[in-house]
Amino acid sequence: MMTARILTLSLACLLAGQASAARLKELVSIEGVRENQLIGYGIVVGLAGTGDSQQTVFSNQSLANVLERMGIAVSPTAIRVKNTAAVMVTATLPAFAQPGMHIDTTVAAVADAANLRGGILVLTSLRGADGQVYAVAQGPIVTGGFVAGRGGTTQTINHPTVGRGPNGATVERPAPSVEPTSVVHLQLRQSDFTTSARIVEAINKKFGGEKALLAHAENPGLVSVTIPAAYAARTTEFMAELESLPVEADGPARVIVNERTGTIVLGKDVRIAPVAIMHGNLNVEIQTTFAVSQPAPLGQGTTEVVPQTTTTVKEEKARNVVLKQGATVEELVRALAAIGSTPRDVIAILQSLRSAGALEAELEVI
Repeated sequence: MMTARILTLSLACLLAGQASAARLKELVSIEGVRENQLIGYGIVVGLAGTGDSQQTVFSNQSLANVLERMGIAVSPTAIRVKNTAAVMVTATLPAFAQPGMHIDTTVAAVADAANLRGGILVLTSLRGADGQVYAVAQGPIVTGGFVAGRGGTTQTINHPTVGRGPNGATVERPAPSVEPTSVVHLQLRQSDFTTSARIVEAINKKFGGEKALLAHAENPGLVSVTIPAAYAARTTEFMAELESLPVEADGPARVIVNERTGTIVLGKDVRIAPVAIMHGNLNVEIQTTFAVSQPAPLGQGTTEVVPQTTTTVKEEKARNVVLKQGATVEELVRALAAIGSTPRDVIAILQSLRSAGALEAELEVI
């Protein structure tokens, strides 16, 4: 088992070390081309007695408002139903979404409904941050979970008070996206001087040449690109070619440690200074047993329970690793696996290396 875990650790490190150029669309986002969050409040009906209870006042009030718009006047205090639930509906409006497109919705109960399974969402307006209605949602809810049983014996699978509406909303208003005109601003997902310089070099080499420098870096997180005259009427085609440019991203050497799961991820640029590592375990085991002490026959004593404590100390021999100048991640992992180190041991060793100044990388614990 330990060998398998070390092998998994080694594989993660080696895969992290394989550098390859990524497409520009994986490294940047285009300014103005973004998703927008939508939210709405609605009612789910058709629940099999698993809806909101009578203590939820706003749920009955919402149902009364829906009925009133249909010409049925009823007091909220007179409603005695358990098949409806008040819900919040959220959705993500993609960039350049056009009226008539369908988007997915997420529906979540806001009161004490026990289950949304089998429910149908009644027509709900979805608004953006500006208060405008961009989509309307209606249709069946898919929960992917259920609650079975009654009384004190119940079984809950997954999360039945949150569901999805596949293609459950229809876009009614175009998304507020900014279409690129003469200048395109590329926002790096991870700001870095080297990466932004490489992006500028790749774009100028592809579209500009030596005389016309179309791209320049505003700062480590923003690159401005002037659309060439040949693509003035074909902005979409230019953006498609721009996104497919291969660029090798760069970043600081970093070691990510998750102590809760024993996971370690090391980047390709991590180097180890010349260092000797000695690692061993000290185990102290204390056992307490209880013995019964009885007096001799016809004696005057009483029966007593006597605790007996035994202490055992076991110290393993120190295991050592010597790394030379310019040692790589692969050499470190192979050396630690050779001495039988577990991921927990590796985490402790990495922290010690960082404290000693021998780990030439950022150590981030999550």
